[in-house]
Amino acid sequence: MRLKDKVAVVTGAASGIGKEIARTYAREGAKVVIADLDQKGADAAAAELGGAGRAIGVAMDVTNEAQVDAGMAKAVAAFGRLDVLVSNAGIQIVAPIEDFAFAKWKQLLAIHLDGAFLTTRAALRQMYSQGTGGSIIYMGSVHSKEASVLKAPYVTAKHGLIGLAKVVAKEGAKHGVRANVICPGFVRTPLVDKQIPEQAKELGISEEAVIKQVMLKDTVDGEFTTVADVAEAALFFAAFPSNALTGQSLVVSHGWFMQ
Repeated sequence: MRLKDKVAVVTGAASGIGKEIARTYAREGAKVVIADLDQKGADAAAAELGGAGRAIGVAMDVTNEAQVDAGMAKAVAAFGRLDVLVSNAGIQIVAPIEDFAFAKWKQLLAIHLDGAFLTTRAALRQMYSQGTGGSIIYMGSVHSKEASVLKAPYVTAKHGLIGLAKVVAKEGAKHGVRANVICPGFVRTPLVDKQIPEQAKELGISEEAVIKQVMLKDTVDGEFTTVADVAEAALFFAAFPSNALTGQSLVVSHGWFMQ
């Protein structure tokens, strides 16, 4: 029970990676707030974790300042404190730069970067007032370190999260707050499944070729990273006992990117 009685907010947690992180945290004793655009999905995910007293669902558009602040307030009202924030909500849009709509660029950056900022600010205010420290974890990507074609705003945003984490690590240190980034490779979630036909169309190759020649080409074993792999990294960061591990990024990618 490495997170016994800790309180964690996980954004984008009604499905995919976020849901698995929430499940892992609950297994390790945490009380979990499932924050998601999909209120019904958030409530259902919370019910799976034990419902009232162990988990709650909160409707949250991470780009909306009022919704973020209200959601965080609801989390604290329910469980009395906040110890861990996992900023996980995200989307993917693929297109070459010359065809990329500015509105889509702004939408993607808003979800990944504005969302990370707003949830971080709300979490820090609570963590600082508690005086008991905390852990902020950003869901980056191998694209926080590397670039791929067709993903200009995504690569830009994921690089930006590393910069934000470093600043939070420096500012939060005197309050005992750590900040780190998880950088997964391709994880077989609905977000990635949606990319496969899109990239096949843009690149003029088959969907199987997208998987083998684009997504998994540089891994050591040709395997997708799993949601469980990423959740274990999120547990490691959340449970780490000191400020020794802060301002860092951990790549979980079957060797796609090696530091």
